[in-house]
Amino acid sequence: MKKTAAAMVSMMVFALVFCPLESPAGQAGAGPYLIGSGDILEITTYEEPAFSREEVVVRQDGMISFPLLNDIKAAGLPPVGLSKTIESALKKYIEFPMVTVFVKDPKSKMFYVLGEVQTTGEYPLNKRLTVLQAFAIAGGFTEWASKKEIILLRNEGGEEKMYRINYKSIVGGKDLSQNLQLKADDTIIVP
Repeated sequence: MKKTAAAMVSMMVFALVFCPLESPAGQAGAGPYLIGSGDILEITTYEEPAFSREEVVVRQDGMISFPLLNDIKAAGLPPVGLSKTIESALKKYIEFPMVTVFVKDPKSKMFYVLGEVQTTGEYPLNKRLTVLQAFAIAGGFTEWASKKEIILLRNEGGEEKMYRINYKSIVGGKDLSQNLQLKADDTIIVP
């Protein structure tokens, strides 16, 4: 019993030190990271390799599959919340399950840049980024870019919204409000 209690304390200290509650991107003040579809998780059950997985992909329906537990809802939960859910379900099979969930690859947090930039594509939203920073990540504009007619498409509450971005107004200091902070699944189109 003393051995089990000591192991539990050790695991809790380990989890607090190595598994912070905030986003893996380190978004201070952004709240805890919420797991999303496409994320790749590592799930470790202390001293129970049969209940540990190095790579678990969160499916499109937001669920993961786990030994003996079948499907578990992961999307929308912080890693600590999923840990607690799995621990609760594992109590049928293990006396004191201690589960750690680590987000190995936050694939659900991506943004897209299309059109007249040097490198179009999908980019990870692994920290707070603005529209200007997205242009830098995409390698800047091509010589044919229309910098006054950029479009940002964003899904808000199930509705597709369109924002017009004038790069010259931002860098000229005329309208800094157009330098929007990016959100997951934003698409920037540079005509």
